[in-house]
Amino acid sequence: MPMALRVAHTLSALLLLSGPLAASAMAETPERLPALNAISEQASVVGVSSGGYMATQLAVAWPERFSGVGVLAAGPWGCSQGSLNLALNQCMQTRAGQPDLDELEARWAGYGRRDRVGHHEDLAQLRAFIWYGDADDVVQPELAELLVKQWLGWLTSPEQLQLVRNQAAGHGWPVQLREEEAVGPQELGNCRQGGGSHVLACDEDVAQEMLAWLYPERDATVSAATSTTTSATGELVAFDQSEFAVKGLADTGYVFIPAACEEGACPVTIALHGCQMSTNAIGDTFVSHSGLNHWAASHQQIVLYPQVDSSLSNPQGCWDWWGYAESLWQKNPLHDTREGVQASALMSMLDRLEAAPVMSD
Repeated sequence: MPMALRVAHTLSALLLLSGPLAASAMAETPERLPALNAISEQASVVGVSSGGYMATQLAVAWPERFSGVGVLAAGPWGCSQGSLNLALNQCMQTRAGQPDLDELEARWAGYGRRDRVGHHEDLAQLRAFIWYGDADDVVQPELAELLVKQWLGWLTSPEQLQLVRNQAAGHGWPVQLREEEAVGPQELGNCRQGGGSHVLACDEDVAQEMLAWLYPERDATVSAATSTTTSATGELVAFDQSEFAVKGLADTGYVFIPAACEEGACPVTIALHGCQMSTNAIGDTFVSHSGLNHWAASHQQIVLYPQVDSSLSNPQGCWDWWGYAESLWQKNPLHDTREGVQASALMSMLDRLEAAPVMSD
């Protein structure tokens, strides 16, 4: 029997979790992250807010491992430079002035000379998708525009980047809920206000738009009728994150496995939640209702949902884009390099999914 069918909570013939079933599934005991023989050449990483910052960090650190990156509601790579003060006052708001892209470019180049990030020629080949809301009052929209400028300086052609602006949207991840999804209004913000979940009811399927951009050849092979059907199936599986344990990670992560991917030959998208968006904070609202699983089931894509937990050093449960997870004695924390402890843990998870399953007797 395939590993995915032996994991703790199988959601037979279901694409998305909702209602009591979601609560029951998320209460199950997590097991080991399965090896699924995933396709290594087509991995992508996407994220929102702190997860958006981490998505760029991961793509810059290991560009040869990814084909695309998607960033929502975040600013330029390296922005905090290991300083919480800069993170708050220059990378979310600009009370301390805008980030200096030339200074960040020098930081990136210095890392490159020490092999702490990937080679420019690998970074230049990626496809990039950037989204932000003009009404974002958490991460100022001008910071997302600086991220766009930064990526355009790295990519071979501007045609590799798609920018989407939503004039009405605030801070978060916009969604277009389907009729079969039972999500209460208290779990979503309206398009302008993030509410408690920062999942925004904007009637905008950013997941579909983003993944279609990152995987144009694969998206073209699926007809419009197939992409909107609810017949595609998959499993949202809890896995034990303790074997990847580093500062900040929660005990449990999640992975969505389409039925067609249980035997391998599917690529992986790493999906990184934002601050206050982990399952410990908002339940399954993001991992089940972001729209990623719907596209993934129709297009045979594995979606990995690693989870961060809150702590004294990270009270809002953010991904490490300012250095909190690194050793306190480091003058310059290496969170935004290949040596970053959270980045290394995420790559280990990707390694596991791309590994061949061990056949039992």
